[in-house]
Amino acid sequence: MFRKVHHRLTLLCTGITTTILLIMSLIYLYVSESGLTNSQFLSFQHAMDNFIGNLGQQSILTHEWLYRMENSNSYLIHITDNGVPLLFNERNDDKPRQRVTEEALSYFHSSFDADTLSSSGTTGSHFEFPFTDSCGEDYYACFASIRQGKQNTEILVLCPLQELNAKIRRQRVHFALIDLGAILLLALFSFFFTKKLLAPIEQNRKEQIQFVAAASHELRTPLSVILSCVSAIKKASPEEEENFLSAIHSEGQRMSHLISDMLLLTQTDSHAFPIRLQPTECDTLLLNSYEAFEPIAREKGIAFNVSLPEQSMPPCLCDGERFNQITAILLHNAISYTPNGGTVLLSLSLDTAKRPENLILSVSDNGVGVPDEEKKKIFQRFYRSDQARSIKDHFGLGLSIAKEIIHSLGGSIRVTDTPGGGATFIVRLPYQRNCPGSLKNYPSGFLSAR
Repeated sequence: MFRKVHHRLTLLCTGITTTILLIMSLIYLYVSESGLTNSQFLSFQHAMDNFIGNLGQQSILTHEWLYRMENSNSYLIHITDNGVPLLFNERNDDKPRQRVTEEALSYFHSSFDADTLSSSGTTGSHFEFPFTDSCGEDYYACFASIRQGKQNTEILVLCPLQELNAKIRRQRVHFALIDLGAILLLALFSFFFTKKLLAPIEQNRKEQIQFVAAASHELRTPLSVILSCVSAIKKASPEEEENFLSAIHSEGQRMSHLISDMLLLTQTDSHAFPIRLQPTECDTLLLNSYEAFEPIAREKGIAFNVSLPEQSMPPCLCDGERFNQITAILLHNAISYTPNGGTVLLSLSLDTAKRPENLILSVSDNGVGVPDEEKKKIFQRFYRSDQARSIKDHFGLGLSIAKEIIHSLGGSIRVTDTPGGGATFIVRLPYQRNCPGSLKNYPSGFLSAR
């Protein structure tokens, strides 16, 4: 599915950018070609002003001068004196030249009024116009009339546009090649850009599938035990029934805890995770957590210690219930994965070096530790190491829940190695003292569901 979406998005992005590129290229070509054409026509008009002016000042027209004008400017010149063609026009039997000249004269007389030249009121008036012959060749043409007494000299000058058209064609080819290369680059860019754009969605989809598969697996185990006990209890003696009922109750509790954790994660995914800020004494909450877990640690023979700042911490704006959840998850993990005779240290400190101040919660143990390659994975849902950190009562959701809670509070969590072996989880939370105006200093979305 994602491959098909990826290809369609690539085509869509490439199509849109290609359309925009082609439209901009066509607009530029139109403006550029119009500018070249107008510039060439204005240059031709200026050249004809000089040519007709010089021609009108000469009393005698020599073939040498006319040859030089034709060859230096690639012109075709046709001159008649009182309607009689000059011998210059008959210098060779050039039928294509004669055909073009006749077509140009016929086009001028059929397309323009007879008064086109006489309206200027000058004795040496001329008129320039574009012309295309029957073979499709383009010219700039100038028809001029010079009147001196009873003598009327008419001149037709044709300027071929092969060079201009060749320049326009080369420009079009260059733009076509540039556009083709740009389209290929845009297609490659769109392919990798859309792939990167879809990567988080695809990863989220995979995580959802893995989450459902892992949740189904975790729920299947206690459900199978419950169904087995229910089947066996029908044939069991009264003494055995108590054991089966105890097993059913235990597995039911496991399912209840798992479902509660999954619902909690669902709240974070749907951004419906409630955060309720109120004045809270975090050091007092930490002592309460220590007192709750101290009997569990003592039962396992674990030395459980707590470290607090020497001076009492002032109340801060915090969600006490969420703070307790974080502490409980980290302590439960530390005690579960620390062997008998080990040590667990719970500490709380205030980092005043940064603004805003940070509350630092740390839980250290000297247990089995976390390998470097698993330090990021342990915060994934349902992730459990294949070795010593796999315990039946742990579903692999605790640290992911703690991470989501911490992120909802605007904080961060990381795991490091404890000197001498073990793992240390360090939590940083924004610390805002309980004073007027403190609420406005929290991150955006901090007070509402995330």
